[in-house]
Amino acid sequence: MTAPESRQAAIGRLHSERCSCVIVSGDSVTVCHGRGVSDLYRIYSSQPEVLSGAFIADKVIGKGAAALMIAGGVAGVYTDLISVPALELFRSVGIEPEFVRCVPNIINRTGDGICPVETLCRDCASASECLPLIADFIEKMNYKH
Repeated sequence: MTAPESRQAAIGRLHSERCSCVIVSGDSVTVCHGRGVSDLYRIYSSQPEVLSGAFIADKVIGKGAAALMIAGGVAGVYTDLISVPALELFRSVGIEPEFVRCVPNIINRTGDGICPVETLCRDCASASECLPLIADFIEKMNYKH
């Protein structure tokens, strides 16, 4: 687990640099600017050691992001906004995230429905059940672009 000052620095950086997520792992800091779960998925897939034992400060955490963090082995989490399904998933594995606001679900970018990854993971009981659904979603999104 990171020192309290590192945690506070990560949270401060999240807000001052307007990034999507700050990952503190030992002496290493990774700053993400991507949308949705894309950065977390990329890190989980290609550099899982970055998540192992890390503290993450993230703007918004839905169930998909929570699943990636849990599967990656994070030790602590702060977020401005968390969904009830994400909070329940964290608590099911003994992680108590710090958060500002908890909402029933994460809303999509257009504001007219639930986030597609949150919807995909809705019925999953564990982080590992979410992973293939997220992988498929990311693959389809990358194919479209």
